[in-house]
Amino acid sequence: MRLWLRDDERRPDPVPAKTDDRRAVLVGLVLWAVALIVVLAVGGGGTTAMWTVVVGLALGALGMGYLTVTRRRR
Repeated sequence: MRLWLRDDERRPDPVPAKTDDRRAVLVGLVLWAVALIVVLAVGGGGTTAMWTVVVGLALGALGMGYLTVTRRRR
């Protein structure tokens, strides 16, 4: 048994699937927004939980911006 194959024995790599990652990031942003509403509703303003949610929203927004810019370049 060998742990590798020679190049002439390998099958070609499959074509990458085309996906729209913006949908997944948008779902994450909506969930972070719901979490922010819940944290503020239970009086958690100024706590670690609130700042965690705010950072999650900010990173999601950055991710959405990145995906939008890279999608335009294609």
